[in-house]
This record gives sequence, structure tokens and C-alpha cells, in this order.
Amino acid sequence: MRILVVAVLLAGCACSPASQAGGIPEYGYEVVHTYPHDAGAFTQGLFYLNGFLYEGTGLPGESSIRKVKLETGEVLQKRDVPDPYFGEGIIAWKDRLLELTWQAQAGFIYDLGTFAPRGEFQYPGEGWGLTQDGKRIIMSDGSPELRFWDPATLKELGRITVTDEGRPVRDLNELEWVKGEIYANIWQTDRIARIDPATGKVTGWIILAGLATPDGRFVEGQGDVLNGIAYDAKGDRLFVTGKKWPKLFEIRLVKKAAAQ
Repeated sequence: MRILVVAVLLAGCACSPASQAGGIPEYGYEVVHTYPHDAGAFTQGLFYLNGFLYEGTGLPGESSIRKVKLETGEVLQKRDVPDPYFGEGIIAWKDRLLELTWQAQAGFIYDLGTFAPRGEFQYPGEGWGLTQDGKRIIMSDGSPELRFWDPATLKELGRITVTDEGRPVRDLNELEWVKGEIYANIWQTDRIARIDPATGKVTGWIILAGLATPDGRFVEGQGDVLNGIAYDAKGDRLFVTGKKWPKLFEIRLVKKAAAQ
């Protein structure tokens, strides 16, 4: 299970803090606002739509899709995903909500308004994260590749390989489309990659150290890590949270000075 992956696997991830010295900018953050978040939610997917958060949670027997009131964290609407499916990323497309599962190679389609089931679909490999750019659905599977799907047919249109100065970036997890870029959580780290969707190149690293624990420590190899990015395009607000975190944060990015 992904929750048991140990930190040693990060040795193969091209997401070391050396990126900025090579010319790729790094960003810290300022917390603009803090909101309550269900500490029992193993967050796998997150997006913001029409004033509400939509969240997909994981773990066998605990997976669900939810509509959440941002200001209070109240779960307004919920549908459980049947066991043994491990829920993963979610996205809205028109009047549908799509959800991936981890290793079952199966996804679910729901009515966005009622969460009533409307169908299923299949894909090869694992399912991790989802987002969309207004024309295509974008999927991650834990590898350095991102897949592009036709929203109408859910058939694959192509792929890009995500690289940091030529090195493949593994463990791409939850995704969000932000101002023409793909933001991707890197599994079991406190980092978000900013990715050029045309080339797959990392254009920046967002470092969120200090959000994971009250004293600012980040504990690698634990399940309750950073995962969950949502963007309010109309209000230009960026939200982040983590698995079983009691808080969700609205943040503002702050560019770090380049290393000398």
C-alpha cells in the first residue's frame, strides 16, 4: 500500500533542493488563511468549484467523494466508495465528477450535483491524480509521466515526461491546473512541482516545509503527508492540505532568492 512506502524510495526522485542553484526557481509561502479540515480524511484528490471544495479520500473501506464547505470544513455531501476500492484523484468535467482508484485499473463517473453513479471506465496501470485544463483531462500514475485524456471518451491522447533539468521526476501525485501550469504534489515530500504542460519541464519548486507539523518538522515516510491542491481561479486563491490534516491552508507563494 502507498501508505507504507518508506523514505528510502525518495532516493530515486529528482526533486532535491539543488534545483534553484541550477536555475529553476524555488518558492516559499505565506499563510493567508487557515480553515478547518476533517482530520479523518486521507486526502487523495481536491478541487474548488463554485464556492465549495470537492475532495476524494482514500484507504480501503474509508474511501469517499465529498462536497465540503470551505469556511467550516463541514462535509455537506458524501458518497462512500465500495470496499475494496482505494479512492484516488477526482475532477469535474461539465456535469460529471470523475474518480480514479489506485490499483484496480478502474474509475467511477458520478453526477456532479447528486453524486449518483453514472458509469465506470478503465485505464492501464495505477491511478493517482487528476486535473483538467479546460480541453483535456490530465492524469498522474506515480511515474514521471502525465497522461492526457479526451474528456468525452476518456481515451488517451498522449503523454509527457516530467523532468527537472533533464532528470525524470517520479511520484507525481495530486494535480491542479493553475494559470497555465500543472501543479503536482510529489508523494511523501513537502514539495510541489510547477510543470510546463507542453514540455514536461519543471518551471519551479514550491517548498511547503512547516505546514506538515506544528513545530515545522516534516517527517518523511509517514502517511499523513502533504497531498491536496485546489485553486480558485476567479478569486486567485491557492489552497493546500494533507492526508488526515486538521487544517487546510490558503497560501501565497513567495519567490526565494537565488543561491549565490
